[in-house]
Amino acid sequence: MGHRKVIESYYSDVNNLADLLGKLVNSYRLLVGGADELNKIALSKKGDVKDALKRADKLGDIIDKVIKDLDEASFYYGEYCNIKSSIIKEKIHVDSILKEINEELRFKE
Repeated sequence: MGHRKVIESYYSDVNNLADLLGKLVNSYRLLVGGADELNKIALSKKGDVKDALKRADKLGDIIDKVIKDLDEASFYYGEYCNIKSSIIKEKIHVDSILKEINEELRFKE
């Protein structure tokens, strides 16, 4: 697998983690909301509310782990982008870019 493919795959993994985080957070909100509604029902048992809160708490722990993983993965992808940018800056000549822009502006007139 070429270097570009590895980075594209890595970027895809970072995006998948971000999507997963969004889905988990939505589920967490629903679990907490469900526990709150259950608590407001007069006939609900205290144990049922506690169980619902425990489920939300377990999911919260998973969310914390995904946030940690996403933070680390994003950092390394950001480092890749910074390295790539610095290499591009070294290779590109400002004069050739200015010439290209000027030609494009003259062409449009």
